[in-house]
Amino acid sequence: MPVDDVLREIKGKVRGVIPPSIDVSDVEFEGAIVVVYTKHPDKFAKNEDLVKQLAKMLQKRIAVRPDPSVITDTNTAEKKIKNIIPKDAEITNIYFLPEVGEVTIEVVKPGVAIGKQGILLNEIRKKINWSPKIVRTPPIQSKTVKEIRGYLRSMSEERKEIMRKVGRRLHRGVSDGERYVRVTALGGFRQVGRSCSLLSTQDSKIMIDCGVDVSSESTTPYLNLPEVLPFETLDAVVLTHAHLDHSGLVPLLYKYGFDGPVYCTPPTRDMSTLLQMDYLKVAAADAKKIPYSAENIRDMIKHCISMDYGDTTDITPDVRLTFHNAGHILGSAIAHFHVGEGLYNIAFSGDIKYERTWLFNPAINRFPRLESIFLESTYGGRDDFQPIRQESTRSKAIGAFQKIALGNGL
Repeated sequence: MPVDDVLREIKGKVRGVIPPSIDVSDVEFEGAIVVVYTKHPDKFAKNEDLVKQLAKMLQKRIAVRPDPSVITDTNTAEKKIKNIIPKDAEITNIYFLPEVGEVTIEVVKPGVAIGKQGILLNEIRKKINWSPKIVRTPPIQSKTVKEIRGYLRSMSEERKEIMRKVGRRLHRGVSDGERYVRVTALGGFRQVGRSCSLLSTQDSKIMIDCGVDVSSESTTPYLNLPEVLPFETLDAVVLTHAHLDHSGLVPLLYKYGFDGPVYCTPPTRDMSTLLQMDYLKVAAADAKKIPYSAENIRDMIKHCISMDYGDTTDITPDVRLTFHNAGHILGSAIAHFHVGEGLYNIAFSGDIKYERTWLFNPAINRFPRLESIFLESTYGGRDDFQPIRQESTRSKAIGAFQKIALGNGL
């Protein structure tokens, strides 16, 4: 069924469920979410079961947003927000996204700002008709994170169009015929660096990681294979974590025609941007060929769809993605793909740490269902093993003491 027909059918179902007293001005796809725009967001807020009913009926995630014509102007809205949220919450920033009717409120104490069972959020919705989002103020301000968030806000109108385009591609339907799942190794197999895989079905082409090998002349994955080209045929890129051997060449895809989404955790989005910018600076300083520009990095940021651990979302008509903690670095994830309606389940680990550390929990190793797993094997040789943390700590401490002793002439 054509996408326009699918959307028309969904609009009919939505209007059939929602009472006539609630004005629905539009229904649209934004990524995997069905967004309902209404002139009566307060009535939606009062009837929580209505959204649950829609989600159950459509088998999709539902977001309710106010129609632009009914939202309060930003100056008045900011004053009302400050009157509703207790001073104990310590508001540090408020910024608005008019294109989607959302207001993000940065606070030191999110629990205080949200209120018991979200009572303060509901009051904000009723008073100003904006959809509030509470985020914690970072304990240490990051220039990179601040600039990325500011850039995304400045590109909110373009982001909205990107998300609608992604949504329409997601709902294009599944073709008839033989079902299959295929993985193509493009880089990082039997080597460290330029990690890249292609997951293909009859309806999907998903790239998992796209890294660079900074220590070799053969720095790039095999991106010239016929399975990959042209880049416009790729549905999505999934990033397991931010290290350059996994994320370093994603902006290159945008340079040569890719215009789809990149799925990753929020820390992976921010840290990969930082490392990519640093990669360009180092390449320029070493008089090496620069593979892409800062503008291509900004293209990647615009197309990023961030997901938290445990969240599940459709990324193509026949593939769902879930991220699980990989225990490697901040934001590192194991990418679990559910193909078809129970046809196949496959996971790509990225880099993992299978032991609890001082910073992270160990990598997840239990999945609802799994037929295949591609697992990193840095310590995968017969005689290779990762020492336990206590041994590593003891060895480092002894080494540090020896250096100090030698330095002091002992």
